[in-house]
Order: sequence, then C-alpha cells, then structure tokens
Amino acid sequence: MNVSSSIDNSSSIKLLQITDTHLFAPDDGALLGVNTADSFAAVVKDVQDKRVKFDAILATGDISQDHSQESYQRFTQGIVPLAKPCFWLPGNHDFKPHMGNMLPSAQIHSQHEILVGEHWLVIMLDSQVEGVPHGRLSQEQLTLLDKALAAHPDLWALIVLHHHPILVNSEWLDQHTLKDSDEFWRVVAKYHRVRAVLCGHIHQELDVEHQGVRVLATPSTCAQFKPKSNEFSVDRRSPGWRELELLADGQINTQVQRLENCRYLPDYNANGY
Repeated sequence: MNVSSSIDNSSSIKLLQITDTHLFAPDDGALLGVNTADSFAAVVKDVQDKRVKFDAILATGDISQDHSQESYQRFTQGIVPLAKPCFWLPGNHDFKPHMGNMLPSAQIHSQHEILVGEHWLVIMLDSQVEGVPHGRLSQEQLTLLDKALAAHPDLWALIVLHHHPILVNSEWLDQHTLKDSDEFWRVVAKYHRVRAVLCGHIHQELDVEHQGVRVLATPSTCAQFKPKSNEFSVDRRSPGWRELELLADGQINTQVQRLENCRYLPDYNANGY
C-alpha cells in the first residue's frame, strides 16, 4: 500500500504509533494490574477526543499477551474508530499464525515496505525470536532492509521494529534487547537517508541519537516500566502513544501523548510479568 494515494498533502506525513497493547481474550484480562482492554480503549478514545490528525497507524508489537485469536480481534475492532490504515508487526509476546489469520483486512496490513507521501519510506522489520523475550533480526530481515534502502536511494527512511536496538541503561530490560544489533547498525550505516528507528518493547519514552540516527521508543497503552531501573520496576506514568510528522526535508517532529488521568495504574508490588 502506498499511503500517499489517500493523502492530499504529501509534503508532510503524520503517523500515530500505538504499541504494547498486551490484549487478552477475556474482558478482564490484566497485565501488572492494568486492564489492558480498558486502557487500550481509553487511548483510542483520547486520540479521537483530541482530534489528532494522522494518515496511518504503526502498531509496533506485543499486540497480544495471551496469544489468542480473540485478542487480535479485540485489537482490530478497537482501532476501527480511528478510521485509518494500520500497519502492524510482531513483538516477543505475539503469535504470528493468529496475526496472519486476521489478514487480509480492510484496515490492518502487514508488509515490509510502505511508501508514505512523496519523500518517505517506512520499513517494518520482524525482530521476534519465538519463545524468548529478546529480539534478533534474521539474515532474511537484514537482507530485506538492505534491499529496501538500496531500492529507494532518494527517499528518507524510517525503520520500525519491536525490540530496542540500543541499550537503555536498564539492566533487566537490556537483557531483552535486539541481539547482534551491530549487524543491524552496519546495514543502516550504509545509507545516510535513514533518519530514525522506531520501536516499542520498553514501555517508556526514549528519544536519543545513535550513530547519527534518531532512536525513538514509545510508552505502552497499558503498564509502564520505570526508566533506568536495574531490576524490574513499574512506573507511575499513564499509558500513552506517539505522534510523528515526517517532513519533506527529512526532519521528524514527534511527541509522546499520555492519558491525563491516572485510572490505569499498575501493581507496584509486581516483580515481573
């Protein structure tokens, strides 16, 4: 899908990132004390209430917590009110066969290369290693990345995956980072038009530069992890999402938004999940 086909003004593309929804089949499914269906619905409603303008949604993994077909149905039904195409990729908690069963869908898409407007390429990568929390990009994924960037030398590029490709100074989370990330960065280094890497997984906000490339991570729509915590620790901050504006000159304007109330607070005594 070329997103620009449905956008009148392609000089600026606006994207919405939703990540780590951790949905369950039952209505009362909770992660670390947070009802994930309710917090996800609250995020969607807040996007609507704030009249956020965007052209497409990027859902960056851990859609499901219990692997159920119903959890993916809950997500696909939940984003219907946003009325924009949604591109998703798997996280470590996802079950790809059930994700695949939801396709094809009028709103949900799973594809590696997305042309957005006249100036941008979005590349979606699968960093899942089945059965473990850390990530890794297979040789197939690395080759796909290399070929996509080589095929579009005149476009700015945003690379999207689930796992964080740099360490975030949180010992327990950094055990579950993108392994062999040097291979990923070697590919990226070949292409000066890569502007940013966008991920989920760490349930917190991140905006840093690595090897001249911006690395962005985004709060979960449910429970948050406390930044720079060596042992597992949840945060008191509210669920959130990220807005991105991709400009024709390669710049990215972005901000994280959070729910203004604190109804979705986690269990502070939790020692893991």
